[in-house]
Amino acid sequence: MNWISNYVRPKINSLFSRREVPENLWTKCPECGTMLFHRELSDNLNVCSNCDHHMAISPRDRFVALFDGGIFTEVKVPEPVVDPLQFRDQKKYPDRLKGAQKATGEKEAMLVAEGEIARTPVVCAGQDFAFMAGSMGMYVGNAIVAAAQRAVELKRPLILFSAAGGARMQEGILSLMQMPRTTVAVQMLKEAKLPYIVVLTHPTTGGVTASYAMLGDVQIAEPNALICFAGPRVIEQTIREKLPEGFQRAEYLLDHGMLDRVTHRKEMKDELVTILRMLTNQPPAVKGDLPAPVEEAPAS
Repeated sequence: MNWISNYVRPKINSLFSRREVPENLWTKCPECGTMLFHRELSDNLNVCSNCDHHMAISPRDRFVALFDGGIFTEVKVPEPVVDPLQFRDQKKYPDRLKGAQKATGEKEAMLVAEGEIARTPVVCAGQDFAFMAGSMGMYVGNAIVAAAQRAVELKRPLILFSAAGGARMQEGILSLMQMPRTTVAVQMLKEAKLPYIVVLTHPTTGGVTASYAMLGDVQIAEPNALICFAGPRVIEQTIREKLPEGFQRAEYLLDHGMLDRVTHRKEMKDELVTILRMLTNQPPAVKGDLPAPVEEAPAS
């Protein structure tokens, strides 16, 4: 028995021919622990097929599912001054920005786009929680102002998807100044009599909740989304009392009048189209994007 040809050679061949399995093929649901195949999860809009838990989804992926044919045009956002306060903690602020850009593939925490949803022209803005917790800095303020200006220019409704941990501490007072700036941008839409719809996703907190995220003509939330100014843990430590079950979650806020709807992500497109067409006095959208039926003339 030749141990070199019978053992060593097959062992070497197996090492070189071994195919590495990608680590991102499966995702574990944080709610129920089910292992979900990445393609099935993507097709289900990042919603767990077992427990219906809504996981985070990037604005770009959301817009691909939302706009007709996945086609949209990005709206240019003015670039702010980078690192105006020369802020540094464990890392320099520009280094944190570069890390977030590399991890997400996006320029900043908000994406603005225009296109059609069921043949209804709209402008959309979406926050990306994966980009520095979706924190509101000068770029996010510029993005909302640009979205409002574009909506007024085109006379289109504005839909905003919020997801944020609050203001961006690395920009200090400049980030807090975006609260009144974005409020003025929303007022532009109201003066132009254009609908402004907010979809609050998990989580929406801090200064974002205290400004543009709660100023919509219609307030919609995804199931079980955390929506608050101060988090439950902070409130419990302050008042030293146990909070009610589901406190500050979407369903709790709906029951207490802070929201108009809680809508499943897969039903969001139809919901938005129905609301938009009602607010803009348009006829209902035709299902399946088919032409409207033509009434036949009665036979003589």
